[in-house]
Amino acid sequence: MTVRAHADAVLGLLSAAPGSLRVLDGSVPKDVLPPYVLLYFADADPELVDSTPLDGRSERFVLRAYVHSVGGNAAAARALGDRVRTALLDQVPTVAGRACWPIRREEGQPPQRDESTGTLVMDRIDVYRLESVPA
Repeated sequence: MTVRAHADAVLGLLSAAPGSLRVLDGSVPKDVLPPYVLLYFADADPELVDSTPLDGRSERFVLRAYVHSVGGNAAAARALGDRVRTALLDQVPTVAGRACWPIRREEGQPPQRDESTGTLVMDRIDVYRLESVPA
């Protein structure tokens, strides 16, 4: 439930962004054309050496959102990436039963050219991190 709840919080922030972003979770339907934002999620349970609970249970949870801002050209992909940044960076989402830190951007790449479908699309990838502990 933790992964889904955190992913839903990130998806919710993007869906609520001004100007309506087309947000896709993990796959692109066959006939969807850019612009759109495609997300993949990965989770981690890091151990904190200096603050391990006495019962040995993991408390900190980390979710990384791999965000693909896909546009018809490089400028469109960059503009979409900027809208994603505005919607996510420094936001503190609500996840039931968890205390969240502000979302951080860990890394990003310039738009990459893809013509494998016969149509040019440009894909900018940014990685955002959301961390939480039990409330």
